[in-house]
Amino acid sequence: MSEKIKGVDNEFFKGVDFGDMDKLDIIFAMQEKFDQDVIKNRGLQDVTPEQWIQKQTLAMLSELAELIAEVNFKWWKNPKPVNADNVREELVDILHFFVGMCNRAGMGSEELFARYIKKNEENFKRQYGTSAKAGYSLFDAKEE
Repeated sequence: MSEKIKGVDNEFFKGVDFGDMDKLDIIFAMQEKFDQDVIKNRGLQDVTPEQWIQKQTLAMLSELAELIAEVNFKWWKNPKPVNADNVREELVDILHFFVGMCNRAGMGSEELFARYIKKNEENFKRQYGTSAKAGYSLFDAKEE
């Protein structure tokens, strides 16, 4: 597959042949290249995967706050028109941090996909009351 078909035309990946990689594989590869560049240029070689995930979680929380601000969550204020492009940009920012955390946790795109499929099936089963897994609910707690 050519990079034009994949839509990868930034200066950091010119001439890169992504071969038969699918879009999710490309996202993971691009994020790893970016993270390694950040690690090198910011002197973060001694940051452990655990610390990296902590930092990325905080960054993601910041991006989530920016996202919620874009969609009028303050019910006590007059709503403003939602800027769909800004919403999409925040979602991409969140994805950057999420994929970076997956990479640091040793979970590549194939494992993420497999785990997503399994969890999605479980979520459907929970919706229809057919799950064998016990879930916790505050409403299930018995008063003593």
